[in-house]
Amino acid sequence: MTEIPATFRPSFAPQARPGAIVRGPGVRFTVLDSRLLRLEYDPDEAFEDRASQVIWYREQPVPAFEVKREEGELAIITEHLHLRYRPDGAGFTTQSLTVERRESGERWHYGQQNEGRLPGTVRTVDLLSGATVLKPGLLSRSGWGVLNDSDSLVFTDEGWLTPRPGEGTRDLYFFGFGHDYTAWLHAYQRLAGQVPLLPRWALGNWWSRYWEYSQEELMELMRAFRRHDVPLSVCIVDMDWHVTDTGNDSSGWTGYTWERKLFPEPEKFLAWLHQQGLKTALNLHPAEGVHPHEAAYADVAQAMGVDPESETPIPFALAEPRYALAYFRHLHHPLEAEGVDFWWIDWQQGTESGLPGLDPLWWLNHLHFYDRARSGKRRGFIFSRWGGLGNHRYPVGFSGDSFVDWPSLAFQPHLTAAAANVCFGWWSHDIGGHMQGIEEAELYTRWVQFGVFSPILRLHSTKNPYHERRPWGYDAETFRITREAMQLRHALIPYLYTMAWHNTSKGIAPIRPLYHDYPEEEAAYHCPDQYTFGSELLATPFITPADPDTRLSRQVVWLPPGEWFHFFDGRFFQGDRWQAIYGGRDEIPVFARAGAIVPLGPQTGWGGVDNPEVLHVHIFPGASNRFELYEDDGETTAYREGEYALTPFALQWEQGRLTFTVEPVTGKAKLVPPERVYTLLFRGITRPEAVTVLVNGYEEPVTFVYDPESYTLRLAPLPLTTQGTATVTLSGAALMQREDFRPATLRRMVEAFRLQTSAKAALAGRAAEIGERPELLSRYAVDLKDSQLRALLEVSTGAGVHYVDHAGDEGHLILWNNRPDERIIYRLSHTHLHSWDEAERFQGEEGPVPRFKAMVPEKAWPNAVWRLALSYDGLAEVIISPRAATGG
Repeated sequence: MTEIPATFRPSFAPQARPGAIVRGPGVRFTVLDSRLLRLEYDPDEAFEDRASQVIWYREQPVPAFEVKREEGELAIITEHLHLRYRPDGAGFTTQSLTVERRESGERWHYGQQNEGRLPGTVRTVDLLSGATVLKPGLLSRSGWGVLNDSDSLVFTDEGWLTPRPGEGTRDLYFFGFGHDYTAWLHAYQRLAGQVPLLPRWALGNWWSRYWEYSQEELMELMRAFRRHDVPLSVCIVDMDWHVTDTGNDSSGWTGYTWERKLFPEPEKFLAWLHQQGLKTALNLHPAEGVHPHEAAYADVAQAMGVDPESETPIPFALAEPRYALAYFRHLHHPLEAEGVDFWWIDWQQGTESGLPGLDPLWWLNHLHFYDRARSGKRRGFIFSRWGGLGNHRYPVGFSGDSFVDWPSLAFQPHLTAAAANVCFGWWSHDIGGHMQGIEEAELYTRWVQFGVFSPILRLHSTKNPYHERRPWGYDAETFRITREAMQLRHALIPYLYTMAWHNTSKGIAPIRPLYHDYPEEEAAYHCPDQYTFGSELLATPFITPADPDTRLSRQVVWLPPGEWFHFFDGRFFQGDRWQAIYGGRDEIPVFARAGAIVPLGPQTGWGGVDNPEVLHVHIFPGASNRFELYEDDGETTAYREGEYALTPFALQWEQGRLTFTVEPVTGKAKLVPPERVYTLLFRGITRPEAVTVLVNGYEEPVTFVYDPESYTLRLAPLPLTTQGTATVTLSGAALMQREDFRPATLRRMVEAFRLQTSAKAALAGRAAEIGERPELLSRYAVDLKDSQLRALLEVSTGAGVHYVDHAGDEGHLILWNNRPDERIIYRLSHTHLHSWDEAERFQGEEGPVPRFKAMVPEKAWPNAVWRLALSYDGLAEVIISPRAATGG
């Protein structure tokens, strides 16, 4: 029997503690948490204690619970749950097994359908234009969920997978966390394993393209990125790096041997990339096995017991330990020794393997992740498609070959955020789109801007000369905007790396739907285009083209309760409101919560491993907060032994006074530059009446610049040692700016409009009045296009309507009226067509628009035609229907 290396045997703890286990005839229940139960049925009582593909750590602290056995019924009562089991001779049935959530009194019956499940993710978006229905995630608005682990394979003592014995057994995990979604997902990760810490360089910009680059062409492209001041961290080499052999019934996708015509000196090429501060990966398509043309064929053949002289192809058989060992030892390890940093595990391997029930993608992800970490010093890391539950342990994900079109971009924010519902927080999309479609500078720009505020920013496209992904490959304006975006992404690495640490240590994904933090707010379930970006920010990128008449993009944003600021221009927004946001090509709707602290590094440079010597810390008023910047060596597993440093930032806020402190570094201060220069930017404030700076307890002279347009005070650079401390105090009667931004916003919008210039001048001159009296717009209605009038009214009235039809489910309407204003009226009509010969029958209702209302017409009236009209005091009417979803 082939000996399996210890590196393929994770450290499991699959056996629950005896005190957590309660047995009955043919059943075993395990109390893993006061809100989490394992439910097993096996008539032979041969219960499974090995780790499964999904669940690895059942050894959990035993919570307090009570067991009652009365009149043939077994009951288990925890602080939160009440399980009842009354055997009926048929195992688990609707009548025999129930679990009640004690807080709500709601009772789950075995086999009950869960109508409230929230979306999870999908394996791939290959060949997809627009949205698709996401598979259900772990969470549910019903407050309960059941993870069915009955059919997953289990690990042997050697670390290999094997089917479970027996038939008709059940192995379920009941989660009864209500709407405490964060605790729910944290409990799941305690059982299934934490998300590993990414290498720091993974958070920078990636370049990838399916193209037959030569070694010199790719090196020159990397030099061009440097000349254009576009920072990079990763350069991926797609599949043309290797030799193909179509003469052996092979399509040529699979290969492990350098194509010397393109890469005559691969080791020097890889070393050169490393000298530039870049990491690199090679593309894999393993499905076709190993053919005689491969340089490593003889070694693999001998390992598999095949005569190399026979030139018999070796089929892909990863489920066989002998093949798997040869696969890594002879095909991958030599290339890693040459300098390959990680592997892009691409498609082509199908869904079946030699082991029944084993998806080869799942197994490739698992083995590649642990093989990369075989030294014990290097972190596991792969780049591959989602293989199902448990794959949160193997980042990063490759979402697949999407089409180059606006619907595909529009779907990706929802796809990315919803993946947090299965703890898969590190999707990497083909930024710019992969294939087909129409290349447009605006689409490319918006995709890059979304990429900045997505888990991984990776430019990519297929092998077509008319796909352009170089920022300078379009016009000068597109280059300026996308370069600034990618520089911002590079600057965000310190912040994002801290969020990666939060993901590992706290189980909180870097990007999450808003209902994770606001589960009782109905609005949080109806904004699929927006998400939290770490602990401090909320992003809702523009995902549709600019209107030809406003020449602006439109996005509708729900800001949760509290106070918020536009991250880039410092504008104040009151929360618990919907907002229609309009912006030009160089604008991205990103918001900072009151009290946010966002540390940014330098905008230029390559790599991303080194902890920066310069930090720009953005501080927002309105709430007290504490933020600890996490840093380590960026690549190794030493952090597990405490080799990391934290730099605490503390913000104290009270009306009229803001105090911000940079505290001494804790932990391994040697990992932080001995002297770091801080530039502190206080955002969203009025000009303070007084500013004081204390460094190590002594007052220092103050030098600052205040910008009234962005409400930002910038202090002069402040050098501090690792054990130094600095305290800055700002004071003023009304320090936090709460200016009504509507007049300024209206003026900016009018400036962008395609509009007769005299009308522009008149509208801009009366912007302040229009903000208070929107009815004044009636004087200019003859000059304004419908989309222009709608935009001005949405901003001035704080009311509007939005139709969302790109989230992979039924389209839904959002109506909002923040004030509320009784002059805002909607009329809703719909018809059911019972037959082609029958006349249409209309129903309607009208009345003031509520402060917020979400409607799903397709669910309320299946197969109906519907139309919604919203009137702004008779000034304009916005028509929304599936046939005119953009309004007018």
